[in-house]
Amino acid sequence: MAGDTHFFSDLFLGAVTVGERGQIVIPAGAREAYGIQGGDKLLVFHHPWHCGLIVVRIEDVQRMTEAAMTLAEQMTTLAQSAQQTADPE
Repeated sequence: MAGDTHFFSDLFLGAVTVGERGQIVIPAGAREAYGIQGGDKLLVFHHPWHCGLIVVRIEDVQRMTEAAMTLAEQMTTLAQSAQQTADPE
């Protein structure tokens, strides 16, 4: 269990307070770590377990989507090749 504490301390980027208008300030260390600059567009998702928020730069979502599509294409090609090897005509 001691390793869990170290894992979470490595993930922790700071604490914020929600202002009266619902705004938060992203800590400077987090902005620096992820290259977030003033004017960047961010997407906000709820966590799959509904226990928090996930904030991602639009550029990063686009890059992740492109990588996932490339991986899916590669997997399709491998599956087709395996199918042809398993079922020769």
